[in-house]
Amino acid sequence: MTKVIIIKLNSMEILSISISKEDLKSLESAQKRLGFNSRSKMLRSAIESLINDYDKLNELKGNTESVFVLTYPDSEKNKVSDMLHRFEEDINSEMHHHHHHTCIDILSLHTGADEVRRFFKEAKSNKSVRSVTYSIISN
Repeated sequence: MTKVIIIKLNSMEILSISISKEDLKSLESAQKRLGFNSRSKMLRSAIESLINDYDKLNELKGNTESVFVLTYPDSEKNKVSDMLHRFEEDINSEMHHHHHHTCIDILSLHTGADEVRRFFKEAKSNKSVRSVTYSIISN
């Protein structure tokens, strides 16, 4: 008599992405440095982090004090500057720093929750911006 055992480990979907060879090398380097066993685990962690960022921002109400840090290549400063000008009424202060052909902007925003969400979304989707981090000071 033959026994058939079916084990369902996870109900995960397979997602296929395309990235450049340079980005793949960076991804694999980060994977090793961060100690992830697989690219999939690292990407799941990154996606979870992004979703958590959006969830926290969605909980904001009313006027909000926040600090954002943006990094981008020095060669892209005009494109990022154009984006920042669209939020000039919301930005209280800005500190700009250069480090090895990379620009670092530290921005203090005092504005409504909807504008904070709009700023985050625009900065995250801006192809010139390498990284966006933020802290909510008060809500």
